[in-house]
Amino acid sequence: MTILLPRADGSLVRYEPRPDPIAFAPGGPPASRTVFAAAHVVADPCADPHKDTTSAVDWDATLAFRRHLWSHGLGVAEAMDTAQRGMGLEWAGAAELIRRSAAEAKAAGGRIACGVGTDQLTGPATIAEVTGAYEEQLALVESVGAQAVLMASRALAAVARGPEDYLAVYGRLLEQTARPVILHWLGPMFDPALTGYWGSPDLDLATETFTKIIAAHPGKVDGIKVSLLDAAREVALRRQLPEGVTCYTGDDFHYPELIAGDEQGFSHALLGIFDPLAPLAAQAVRALDADDPDGFRRLLDPTVELSRHLFEAPTRFYKTGVVLLAWLAGHQDHFTMVGGLQSARSLPHLARAYELADGLGLLPDPGRAEARMKNLLNVYGVDQ
Repeated sequence: MTILLPRADGSLVRYEPRPDPIAFAPGGPPASRTVFAAAHVVADPCADPHKDTTSAVDWDATLAFRRHLWSHGLGVAEAMDTAQRGMGLEWAGAAELIRRSAAEAKAAGGRIACGVGTDQLTGPATIAEVTGAYEEQLALVESVGAQAVLMASRALAAVARGPEDYLAVYGRLLEQTARPVILHWLGPMFDPALTGYWGSPDLDLATETFTKIIAAHPGKVDGIKVSLLDAAREVALRRQLPEGVTCYTGDDFHYPELIAGDEQGFSHALLGIFDPLAPLAAQAVRALDADDPDGFRRLLDPTVELSRHLFEAPTRFYKTGVVLLAWLAGHQDHFTMVGGLQSARSLPHLARAYELADGLGLLPDPGRAEARMKNLLNVYGVDQ
């Protein structure tokens, strides 16, 4: 069997899917690294997109996918940008997602960290209003027993006059946290509204503010999640962290080398690409548990081409490819996204994502994946 795939130049190529997937056995959490997958949400294809986003989520399928991640030993990073925070999933839906996923984590014995932001604010805000919005979300996350990830805030980026406002807002939040949190630095390639976060577009100056916040609140920061797609900068920042503060890479371009580390340390992981890569990623990290860094790289290095493809500019639309692969892998019954975001990538982009994922053996039932991809292509007029 072959499938006819469109290319960006308008040509069509015949691709022969692999006959068999690679088997990845479930297992417990890796010992050598802490690994979170930032998880997507499954939309209800029959929901009215003009109504609240709570009703737009297929809760059964969404929670089933989290159980899949936990079954492979990964933690779930919940209600992050992979779950379409600010891109289809508004605060009411995110709050319900946090409640349901935290309860599911307790039942499954899985690790969970949840995004805390300010997305309930719908217009221009003051520093006090931004702080209050953060506090509302932080209270919810801690009330359900989850670890908090203090996400970068569009509202704070819009209103902050300089580093002093970031120091004040984050200082107030860290003073009241019940348990250590993860700080989140999301670069403008993921969200252009975050340009100049931490008080300056100069990343050296921004890093000074970021590290000041951590140093001023010892014991309050478990780790930092860095999503700047700049491996050298992450390594430099990692080496500046106080003892006991973890670096979680969010670099979906350079994650194998950053997780493997060097003679001075390594990064743990909190990655959107580990949503589709979960079984393979877990097996790779277990190679590190067995003191086999070469085996780790043999497994994970070939996945970088897929990740770079999914996260190509405009990077914020990577969620579309993630959900496509979840559908092709059988984790959901349709290719529909909250807010209609399935239309955010071109057909050639999606076809290449399928080809790369199939080549890696990520699709548990290649025949089903091929049939679904052919159905999608037929809808777009690429007759099979």
